[in-house]
Amino acid sequence: LFRNPGLLTYEFLAGRRRRYTPPLRLYLAISISFFVLVAWLAQSGFLLEPGQDPRFDAAVQARFLSEDLPRLMFVLLPAFALLLKLVYFRRLYFDHLIFSLHLHSAAYVILAMTLPLEELANRQTGFRNLQLVMVGYFLAYFLVAVRRAYQSGWIAASLKSAVVLLGYMVAVSVVIENTSSFKIIAD
Repeated sequence: LFRNPGLLTYEFLAGRRRRYTPPLRLYLAISISFFVLVAWLAQSGFLLEPGQDPRFDAAVQARFLSEDLPRLMFVLLPAFALLLKLVYFRRLYFDHLIFSLHLHSAAYVILAMTLPLEELANRQTGFRNLQLVMVGYFLAYFLVAVRRAYQSGWIAASLKSAVVLLGYMVAVSVVIENTSSFKIIAD
């Protein structure tokens, strides 16, 4: 999954499946572990912004991250695949679903390494920079995975990745904003 971004999808779609964990099983195992970790971090107050009430806001945030967000992300997987279908329209929708499962699995692992640094990043620039490096790594991972899985050139992969990622970020933001009861109240 991490040594060769996009290779799992390429191999799966080429029919070489026996050596690898099935995409849905991989996604479920990683996502369940990820959301358990995120809920614990939220309940512990690690993900709160400065000035938020740890007693109230942590519980509300943890509930959203453990109950609502996992379901939303599972429902948004087909939306991500649809965005891929729009830019790689000659491929089957199923191909995009497989890629979506693999990419989200990788993203959850990267986020699982990044989120525990959140509280430290609010206090020290070095940890914030480490988080930025992890975000940069994910963007590079996404680009390489698209290039490999779809056998695309660098320029086409870059442009299509940017369109898909931007569209998905908007979709995720809108869905989360409209379903979340957790609001950040500015002082």
